[in-house]
Amino acid sequence: MASQSRSKTSQSPKSSLPAKATASSPAKKSGKSSHSSKPNSKTVAPLKAPEKPLMSPEKYEEFDGEWRRIGLAAPARRALVDAKLFRVSDLRKISVSDLEELHGLGKSAIARLKVVMEAKKIKFRN
Repeated sequence: MASQSRSKTSQSPKSSLPAKATASSPAKKSGKSSHSSKPNSKTVAPLKAPEKPLMSPEKYEEFDGEWRRIGLAAPARRALVDAKLFRVSDLRKISVSDLEELHGLGKSAIARLKVVMEAKKIKFRN
């Protein structure tokens, strides 16, 4: 019996731990779903910049000239170009809330855009 107790204590600590859910053994799901099965027809998908840049940094220079002249930082310029907004007049296409959701546009960049738009008498979409 003494040899049996020794073999039990010499087991690795990993075997005594509970098994974690992995891709091969998924965790149990409850029967309820937090998402409804019907899409809401009233909601419109927000305008978002893609996760990966659409083009190389050199290519951005071809499209962000107006944003560069305004003095926007590089992340804000890339976010606008990725959202296919190349000129101040293109900002008529989106709402302020859509603009605020773009990754890369902070409060400073949005404030600067609003000042330029006021000077050109351009308004955001409602």
